[in-house]
Amino acid sequence: MRRNRKTALAVVALLIGALPAGVAAASSRAVAKHPTPFFYVALGDSYAEGYQPGFANGSETLHGYVNQVPALVAKRHQLLVRNFGCGGATSASILLSIGCPPGALANNGVPYPTTTQAAAALAFVATHRGKIGLITISIGGNDFDNCAAAADAQTCVLNSMPVMEANIKTLVAELRTVAGPNVPMIATSYPDVLLAEDVATPPNPGLAQLSLTAFAQIINPDLSAAYATQSVDFIDVTTATGAFTPFTQTTTLAPYGAIPVAVANVCTLTWACTNGDIHPNGAGYSLLAHLVAQQYLKLAR
Repeated sequence: MRRNRKTALAVVALLIGALPAGVAAASSRAVAKHPTPFFYVALGDSYAEGYQPGFANGSETLHGYVNQVPALVAKRHQLLVRNFGCGGATSASILLSIGCPPGALANNGVPYPTTTQAAAALAFVATHRGKIGLITISIGGNDFDNCAAAADAQTCVLNSMPVMEANIKTLVAELRTVAGPNVPMIATSYPDVLLAEDVATPPNPGLAQLSLTAFAQIINPDLSAAYATQSVDFIDVTTATGAFTPFTQTTTLAPYGAIPVAVANVCTLTWACTNGDIHPNGAGYSLLAHLVAQQYLKLAR
């Protein structure tokens, strides 16, 4: 999205300035200031990994949201990243699949060739109990991503939710047990990349609108409910990226002309409009990093 870089940065500034509208209310847990570095443990899929298309040797993963958070909170806390994220991970594979396929681990990620992502992260947290400053989780998107191509997309999403919710409840229960009650845990949802269907060739505005209903009524409520069982702070990234801005509000974005603001946001924050890739671009990961950092600093008061 280099040609839209100015627009992308403007959207990020606007959305960051509007926070905490898209951020769940912080929990009442207090986090003591850390005089020495503490570990930041990241789990999840390619969003946690930091994947972007078109980069060589996995270098893009160094610019994902996980690796940006420590600098954003450095004036108050020192966090050392240990990233277990794995591209393509689902809520089931994070619990059950051994290892992370070649190329799917973050550039500076923690390898775990003989165990699952969850088990590897749990072992690290257990070994460093009392030295964990933050845990973040980005998982679930791959559980329902294929539903866009289903004959009945909404039923497909509905059918995938019970399993996803149960898996996430299992994951966070295990993390909370090992980490203890006071370690900040923050989970993220996803931007609605299907809004890009509104400017696709041919356009599919019906699917774009249907995706909004799915996020508002099914996906985000179920994710939030699953994380709430263990006092995991939930960031509604869909709302924070402006997905629910009414389609009657339009803006001009090259090369599309006048389009809904919600669609322009997803075009400038992800690769969805440019090449159909579901991942954030540099501006999108920057926004995610600010969302996580802001939520963390609320917990650190």
